[in-house]
Amino acid sequence: MGQPVTVLEKPSSRPGIVRFEINRTLTGMGHERYRAGQVVEGDRPPDELARRLFERGGIDAVHINSNVITLDLGRGATTDGIAEIIEDLYTYYRPGVEVPDPASFGAPAE
Repeated sequence: MGQPVTVLEKPSSRPGIVRFEINRTLTGMGHERYRAGQVVEGDRPPDELARRLFERGGIDAVHINSNVITLDLGRGATTDGIAEIIEDLYTYYRPGVEVPDPASFGAPAE
């Protein structure tokens, strides 16, 4: 359950830089920049995406502007698995995750 995100990988003219264009805006008109090794604070979608990308490894920097995600890959890193991380950003209920029912929110069961 969640909102599917469509991801298109676009090469850059600069080696080690790759762009991903998606069908959702993550930052509105603002820019967000993140660097590997720095704590990513906040719980907005661009913050969560940056954390997930850094957890994957092989990424030195993330820049997000609206629906464009630009990555500075580490030396020798590939883009394998990155599109899937972005696609899953809004997927909340995965196999094994309990789906809440009204009682979970304090509502009387019918």
